[in-house]
Amino acid sequence: MTESSSSYSVGPLLLRNLLTSAFIFADKPFIVLAERYKLLETLRYFLVSVFLFFLRLLPLLFPSLNCSGENLKGKKGKGEIYTPVGVSGGVESGISRALTQVLSIVNDIPVSSRKYEVVRSLAERLIDENLLEGNEALREVNCTALSAAFTRTLSQLESAMVAEAEEGGGVGGVLGGRGGDYIGKLSRGLRAIRYYGDVVWQRGRARNQMSQFGCSAEKLVAELLWLAQKMVACGCVDEAVCMWASASHVAWLALSAEPRLQGSLVKVSAFLFKQSREIGEDTEDEESTKEHLRRTNMNMLMSWLPLLCRASNGTDTPVLSISERAELERILEQIIGTLEQEEEQEKVLSLWLHHFTYCPSSDWPNLHDCYTRWCKASRKLLLH
Repeated sequence: MTESSSSYSVGPLLLRNLLTSAFIFADKPFIVLAERYKLLETLRYFLVSVFLFFLRLLPLLFPSLNCSGENLKGKKGKGEIYTPVGVSGGVESGISRALTQVLSIVNDIPVSSRKYEVVRSLAERLIDENLLEGNEALREVNCTALSAAFTRTLSQLESAMVAEAEEGGGVGGVLGGRGGDYIGKLSRGLRAIRYYGDVVWQRGRARNQMSQFGCSAEKLVAELLWLAQKMVACGCVDEAVCMWASASHVAWLALSAEPRLQGSLVKVSAFLFKQSREIGEDTEDEESTKEHLRRTNMNMLMSWLPLLCRASNGTDTPVLSISERAELERILEQIIGTLEQEEEQEKVLSLWLHHFTYCPSSDWPNLHDCYTRWCKASRKLLLH
């Protein structure tokens, strides 16, 4: 990203944070009064809803707020990270539109339907036949359709998790308490109000989708894993890794999700961490490519390490086998080792230590050796 585009992105984000901070402090007098007077409570709810609606409109006014903007689009070259492109960026043909439609139906139709396996088998056959042709244009058709399907499924998963959290009292858990708890630290207030905004905006859409198609969050996660596996076969799993690394809100919602859903998310995370390591081994020594991969790995670690620490046991049996756990620990250590800056490694290992320590039900992943190596390197750097 160039310096000009970076400064263009900072402005809208700063505006959003300033507006949110001002609103939180302006709302402080209403909290106590709203508890006493019903009219003020109604007025406050209306003002909060209007403000949150305004925040949701900001990405439309400032496209740079949207992480899926034009700066993420591109095509894959040799040794480059494959970044997301829309369906329109692929080959416009009948087979492209057919595969996109079939994958969309797989995403929407409930597992309980007798047509689900029929449509999913059709999607697999189309993907496999395109690959067997050995043609680059058909491989690109697969990559474009799978990328669009992964993006759509991830978006629906976030909506479904927001709706389930709201139905289970997640909003009250985040925003509950009296005035002093509501204000708290500024960063905590920002996270809460953004979460509440997502609930207000996505609740209706998620409920309609779930009631119409029966798309549970657990089903959507299973399909994300299936799509990622197909993307590996087509040579475009880089896109799935990039999108999963950017799904920090989904990762945050996962910390309070049902154990079965957490287990499914751990499996997807483990698979994509492994793919990210393999991408790093195959990447050419181009500085821009290495920097892109480093940022992606950093985002992956910061987003999904807390879930790995908290959700590895499962409900009845461990989510991962002993050998799978040991392999993923080695992968995590290797990925952390690719973070060349000492401060980045410190952030990741500090996050791991916090969640590893405060989760009594799990002793995995064990990154003690990695933490010790970082301490030695940091001490040596200080002495020199």
